Amino acid sequence: MLQKLRGNTQGFTLLEIMIVMAIIGILATIAIPNFISYRNTSFCSAAETDARSIATAVADYFSIPLNISVTKANLSVRDTLSNQNTWDVDDTDIDAIEIEVADISGRCSPEYQEAMDVDNDPTGYWDGSNTYIKIMTTK
Repeated sequence: MLQKLRGNTQGFTLLEIMIVMAIIGILATIAIPNFISYRNTSFCSAAETDARSIATAVADYFSIPLNISVTKANLSVRDTLSNQNTWDVDDTDIDAIEIEVADISGRCSPEYQEAMDVDNDPTGYWDGSNTYIKIMTTK
């Protein structure tokens, strides 16, 4: 019987299992924050993409010569966009039409928004309150 127990080498020892679990834990502590950061950045990118889509709709609307001003009702864009984002358009200055897309999720990180401020790109920037602003110029 003793010979039979010594010959059985199938399975893992407790030490081997603990080492594997420690390695998995270390990898998880590195990967999970990066994954969350990438996911939050995707919410920022979605709002920016929504603004570009609205800008395309505005450009399409102005391709008709008789259209000289634009309102939200004139555009064929849904009221809510990806991630339930909301939007508005302001044509007070027809030479610089302002498109605002609000990130309703609130997941766009403040660090990302600060990096994409008006000083870096005055035609597309975050205003610091989860709203992306795209300026369409006609000049």
